[in-house]
Amino acid sequence: MDKTIEISSKQAEYIRNATHRWNFKIGATQCGKTYIDTLFLIPERIRERAGLKGLVFIAGVSKGTIQRNVIEPLQEIWGNKLVTDIGSNNIATIFGEKVYCIGADNVGMVRKFRGARIKYLYIDEVVDINEEVFELLKSRLSFEYSVGEGSGNPQSRTHYIKRFLESDVDVYVQHYTLFDNPFLPKKVVEEMCKEYKGTVYYNRYILGQWCNAEGLIFQQIANDDKRFITTTIQYNSIISIGIDWGGNKSKHSITATKISRNFKSVQVLKSSTMKATGTNTKQVFRWIINFIKEIQDKYGTVSFIFADSAEQVLNNSLNGELRANEINLVV
Repeated sequence: MDKTIEISSKQAEYIRNATHRWNFKIGATQCGKTYIDTLFLIPERIRERAGLKGLVFIAGVSKGTIQRNVIEPLQEIWGNKLVTDIGSNNIATIFGEKVYCIGADNVGMVRKFRGARIKYLYIDEVVDINEEVFELLKSRLSFEYSVGEGSGNPQSRTHYIKRFLESDVDVYVQHYTLFDNPFLPKKVVEEMCKEYKGTVYYNRYILGQWCNAEGLIFQQIANDDKRFITTTIQYNSIISIGIDWGGNKSKHSITATKISRNFKSVQVLKSSTMKATGTNTKQVFRWIINFIKEIQDKYGTVSFIFADSAEQVLNNSLNGELRANEINLVV
């Protein structure tokens, strides 16, 4: 019977190059990051350090996720005799070695190991780990042969793990996209791309990119703006104006929209911005008043005006300016 196990070129590349003190696989979901760990790397790291001083740790979001994401896949490949379940004492036995399985949700449990000296540390879902827990575990790699390893899906560009990976520590990082897994059915890949298209999760879970959520709310519109542009004004709608007060690094902005009375559609009538630096309130209020009058003259009565609630002083002053200009609206 053929017992050959295929791995991807990306997984083979990681085995060749993951020879540093820290080794990480960061990227898309279902791209084979954890599979190569349970198939080869975790057993290999543990066995090559057998008999050496130090403890073996597996950390994860919780004890339950470690059991589900690491221990059970190990058992499926290597069997329950070589890999046991996690006991009530948080210890599993893997290839004859005691392995401490610590959930990062239990910070108190992790603190009990402040004096531990770790020879091998594997971190499942490393990006989701509490920073305090990561820092504590990081400080316990006490030997020249100590190795820390992990995998995870990227989150924001300011994440502490991203900063760590880009620092001058001895670290090897491999990046994965969904398309790096040649064993995933083409139909599954196509459907996942459809399901995440136009969202921040497409960048994170499909392309494996560190990506901030801000500014991506209307990405589908930005990618195909002509589809959403119309010269036909919808009637039987409510006209609303929104104001976002700017600051030192941002502009004031104002937008007028028409909202259908069944609340199933929104049409942007006009938007405008003004520099926040170098302008006084008189100039800003005159800009707003002129904008409102233009919308009323062109499209009809404005029913509502909303503004950033954090700037209550400006809102109160604007209400006075609206009354002075006989505009019957309250912010």
